[in-house]
Amino acid sequence: MNPRTVAVRAGWKRGVIELRQSFTNGAELLSHFLWPVLMLIALYFLRDRSFSGFALGALALPSMLGMNAAMGMISMSQQLTADREDGTLLRAKATPNGMLGYLVSKVVSVVGGLLADLAILLIPGLLIIDGLAIGGPAAWLAVLWVLVLGLLATLPIGAILGSVFTGARSQGLIQLPVLALIAISGIFYPVAALPAWLEWIAQLTPIYWLGLGMRSALLPDAAVQVEIGESWRHLEMIGVLGVWAVAGLAIAPLVLRRMARRESGSSVAGRREKALQRIG
Repeated sequence: MNPRTVAVRAGWKRGVIELRQSFTNGAELLSHFLWPVLMLIALYFLRDRSFSGFALGALALPSMLGMNAAMGMISMSQQLTADREDGTLLRAKATPNGMLGYLVSKVVSVVGGLLADLAILLIPGLLIIDGLAIGGPAAWLAVLWVLVLGLLATLPIGAILGSVFTGARSQGLIQLPVLALIAISGIFYPVAALPAWLEWIAQLTPIYWLGLGMRSALLPDAAVQVEIGESWRHLEMIGVLGVWAVAGLAIAPLVLRRMARRESGSSVAGRREKALQRIG
């Protein structure tokens, strides 16, 4: 059997095991439920509010699904950084085609956890919020293609960030900019209501376009009037997410290979020593 095929199969099995463990470990299980529950609470308080005649909760639920999908890049980054610190990445590097299997396992565990998080948010959300257009298979097919394109656009970014940041502590540097982008990306309030310069910044990020894509899939056609230009702009959405995907898929392998070459026993030991000093 082809060695690369063996590595992919091994990576798949490892990813499934990691995903299963994330739902049996108490701390990780809490993380799966914490953010969806907080967003459901926010939806509950938004359910009776409106914007331009549309329920704000109905506008927000698909947007939150898009935001959660975009946050897959943070999960990917955090897992790569943690595995660099504890030597997992170094062990993968030392085995034939180990990096390929390792990356497959990360994609499986991150995407699987993300889909579970989306279900935890969506299923109760449908009971809380009225006004969504989810009557036929077309809506769910639209959700699927937006989600696939969004993951292609964001997961490579997470791999790049995980290669650049050398420790879990430095991961905190990512959080504030991401939260700022979420605030201006039309997740909790339509971006068309923001100043024009913030609209332009929001439209440069995959977070905005993932939210727009989910809204176009799950909201009635009349809701388009609260969007920029009163259009779902599917071509622009495909274009921007496609550019992010192509750029990420081109850059991520280069950055990952460079990072893997620099990994050594001494670098892992140095990071562990720094971590112990912080704890002490």
